[in-house]
Amino acid sequence: MSDTNDYSEINGRIAAVREEIRIVTEQAAAESGGAVEERLSNRLAELEAELEELQKGSKGSA
Repeated sequence: MSDTNDYSEINGRIAAVREEIRIVTEQAAAESGGAVEERLSNRLAELEAELEELQKGSKGSA
């Protein structure tokens, strides 16, 4: 039962990170300026790394 809960939690976190990536991507498209673009680019890179780690964990739990 714990594995099912862990898997569900990981999938929920994956969905949340994907949604945040979508939002940051939209913000990046709407914003301009070096500092803003750099901040959004850094945040996007963090989210993509988090997503990759979550997906690895999800595959290991399946």
